[in-house]
Amino acid sequence: MKNILNIFLILITLFSCSKDDVKASESTDDNIVYVTSVSIIGTDITTGTTTQLNATVLPSDATSKTVVWSSSDTSIATVSSSGLVTALKNGTVTIKAVATDKNTVQASKTITISSFTTAPVYDYTVSNPTELLTALSKVKAGETIYLNGGNYVMNAKITISASGTLGNEIKILGQMNGTRAKLDFSSMAESSSNQGIVVSGSYIHIKAIDVYNAGDNGMQVKGNNNTIEFCTFSECADTGLQIDNGAANNTILNCDSYFNADSTLENADGFACKLTAGTGNKFIGCRAWQNLDDGWDGYLKGTDNITTTYTNCWAIKNGYLKIGDAGLGDGNGFKTGGSDLKDLKHNGIYKNCIAAGNKADGFDHNSNRGNVEIYNCSAYSNGNNYNFSSTNPLAKLTIKNSCAIGAYGSVKADVLDVTNNGWQNGLVTDATDFESIDISQLIQARKADGSLPDVTFMKLKATSDLIDKGVVVDGIPYLGTAPDLGAFELK
Repeated sequence: MKNILNIFLILITLFSCSKDDVKASESTDDNIVYVTSVSIIGTDITTGTTTQLNATVLPSDATSKTVVWSSSDTSIATVSSSGLVTALKNGTVTIKAVATDKNTVQASKTITISSFTTAPVYDYTVSNPTELLTALSKVKAGETIYLNGGNYVMNAKITISASGTLGNEIKILGQMNGTRAKLDFSSMAESSSNQGIVVSGSYIHIKAIDVYNAGDNGMQVKGNNNTIEFCTFSECADTGLQIDNGAANNTILNCDSYFNADSTLENADGFACKLTAGTGNKFIGCRAWQNLDDGWDGYLKGTDNITTTYTNCWAIKNGYLKIGDAGLGDGNGFKTGGSDLKDLKHNGIYKNCIAAGNKADGFDHNSNRGNVEIYNCSAYSNGNNYNFSSTNPLAKLTIKNSCAIGAYGSVKADVLDVTNNGWQNGLVTDATDFESIDISQLIQARKADGSLPDVTFMKLKATSDLIDKGVVVDGIPYLGTAPDLGAFELK
């Protein structure tokens, strides 16, 4: 009987201990706070190679907030235990964060990587004159020649006779950053047949190349629908870039032409759309300075009634040599036309252009018989700021929203439409209207993309009475209630 009682007591004790253990276990589970949600905060990689991701774990009092990170494609990007994503190439990858308490609650974020520069593939890459000439002899529509930076010593002119087509141009590209490709024609004698580059083909895009010291024109454009961009033409024995031979619808964009002078010291321009040029040619964002003759010359011989447009172009100190002395050339900023018999019409449209410090006229008539339109242009310190006479007059002269510091000059034509300029409506334009009249600003270095530098030259002060005194001109944007006067709209 006593043994049975002992067994009964042992069973009761064991039952009590088991029950206490269960209670203890249940008590432990009740103290754990599990993760209910995970979210990821972070950005795509557009620059550099890393981005930090942060996981937000809820509830805030979760017992364990640890997450494990993983990448869907480790060939595109990896992720560290702290959520730092390291990119390996461009692409899209999904990054996942999983809470470790139950390994069931998770979040994911798609990261796009675009920071790696993909090297372009060119049809021809050249590094010396022989390679360049070989590529030019083979290139076809839709193909590209790339010139590595450096000095290319050229012993004879280059003629580009191949043509592209609309939508499939031939591209001849120099290096945009670092050392540019310089075509050096110094070994050529001064001669009317020794141009540096002759572009006789059409639909050709030439960009970021420097042309130096050709025996005649730095570049002569004879084809149609070509684009010459971010190039320079300097110290050539005739005009830096000339358009003639019926060439039409060419665009000269963000180019500079300077220090061009022939040995007679009287006959080299910066740019010229002249003699037998066709119609529809455009100069945009170009600069011409210290060319012996004119910044731009529109003299005609063999063609008539063509139209050329000039937008955001600057003519600076033309008629002066590189050393600063005056030459024997005319020294106009923009020579709009002229002809041997003083009867030909070179229609010109000038928008937001500047003529400053030129030896003779800023904007010049030269017996042009066509129509000239001048909108939102500025002139300062020229021999004459605007000079359009009644002798062999223009058919029509339009000047609107323009200004000149000092005397504006002569504005005459058979038909005049001259309104809302800085010398009309009781306005007086002087240096106090502008932030600066420092001409040297106009030849500062261009921006990396080839666009004109930011300057304060002839930019209006907020106190100027030239603000909002213009009239609306199609194609020229403005702020305020009306356009401002001059080349720059106050911002």
